[in-house]
Amino acid sequence: MADIIDGNSIAAALRTDLAGSVDRLVDADHRPTLATVLMSPDPASETYVSMKQDDCEELGIDSRDVRLDTDAAAATLFETIDDLNRDGDVDGLLVQSPVPDHVDYREVVERIDPMKDVDAFHPENVGRLVAGYPRYKPCTPHGIQQLLAATGVDTAGADAVVVGRSRIVGKPMANLLIQRAPGGNATTTVCHSHTDDLGAKTRQADIVVAAAGVPELVDGSMLKPGAVVVDVGINRVETDDGGSELVGDVAFESAREQAGAITPVPGGVGPMTRAMLLYNTVKAAGLQHDVAVDLPDLAG
Repeated sequence: MADIIDGNSIAAALRTDLAGSVDRLVDADHRPTLATVLMSPDPASETYVSMKQDDCEELGIDSRDVRLDTDAAAATLFETIDDLNRDGDVDGLLVQSPVPDHVDYREVVERIDPMKDVDAFHPENVGRLVAGYPRYKPCTPHGIQQLLAATGVDTAGADAVVVGRSRIVGKPMANLLIQRAPGGNATTTVCHSHTDDLGAKTRQADIVVAAAGVPELVDGSMLKPGAVVVDVGINRVETDDGGSELVGDVAFESAREQAGAITPVPGGVGPMTRAMLLYNTVKAAGLQHDVAVDLPDLAG
């Protein structure tokens, strides 16, 4: 039976360590500030934004909550981003996705000042990550990297399989795992919807990161005994009684019988993603205000 990796407790420890960095910035006469922009009536997006603001408040980070009408012109959103880019008090800036259909999200990402891009989606920050000298690491992959380190998983020399190739998780996760750096040095395979015989690939892996957005895609029969399984998926599915429940991209009970360690859904990767957004905001504040801050790095 696999050990359950508690993302909540690891994230809480990281936030505690980050508090000292926030204090260092405040002592230098600057309180870190994160601005969030929401242009969607989607209840899930509103919940995510509220959670991020609550996290900021808990750590002593100021937050700006900017709400735009869904029917507003794209130019209104771009002007808002430009204003926040120019605001010297704002260190981190993110636009919550999804945005309305009449707004080009790629243009949104490219509009954000790369120094304030705490999601690490801007092409400049993506390029720096691929080149091996990241300014900021995307929150979910970085959170997974820290989670593995906290669990004592040595990625160096390990065979890793990333299931999914999104720009948010799959691609940057693979890049982090192959870097010649702590938390990297893994032999990494990226699988996706066109992969033939997915199970044949995952059964070779010491580490499986499931991030395909497909409910319970990976089950125990697709895992090497003792593998470490990180489930990024958050999928709401109907239950037999007409209700619904959250499940991951991994069939948890089946995988738990085969794996050595596994993240639950919820309570695994999600808390780490939120913690690393705070991490990036604090780092951004230090860089923009020339204040040296010590940031926790469990990967070394």
